[in-house]
Amino acid sequence: MARSIGMVEFNSIARGIYTADQMVKISEVQIVTAGSTCPGKYIAIVDGDVAAVKASIEVGEELAGEFYVDSMVIPNVNPQVFPAISGATMPDRVQALGIFESFSLATMIYAADQILKAAEVDAIELRLGNGLGGKSYFTFTGDVAAVKSGVAAGLAVAEEKGMVVDAEVIPSPSDRLIPSIL
Repeated sequence: MARSIGMVEFNSIARGIYTADQMVKISEVQIVTAGSTCPGKYIAIVDGDVAAVKASIEVGEELAGEFYVDSMVIPNVNPQVFPAISGATMPDRVQALGIFESFSLATMIYAADQILKAAEVDAIELRLGNGLGGKSYFTFTGDVAAVKSGVAAGLAVAEEKGMVVDAEVIPSPSDRLIPSIL
């Protein structure tokens, strides 16, 4: 069964918590993460089969009302996205390092999924808004060509929405930098 991921972003924490509760009550989905993000927003990310996630996100969008910011559904998400969101990844080694930064949390999840699907890279972390003033970033590793290819795939998605902040490739990151990104 293909795993699907969906997210609704709110500009009210109270409405976000209420709606996240309703999203899991109406559909067989699991919460990947739900909580406040900067600057005073709330996100609810769920996973499950495609139909269940779509139904849950539709309820989330409807109940969000005037507190709705953004939402997304990715029907067949790359499995590396889930541990990257929770920061539970530990690649065997860091080769070239890719850093992709976005103004939008939903756009960042789309871009990370596309990066992982487009190139032979390993996810390191997908940071969504916490301590970032509402921005998000994704770090990943692989050989230089793969990281560059991943960045190009992420740019294709995020530039379409006008949400790119920056993207960088470090061909050979310093061993002294690596602990700070893992």
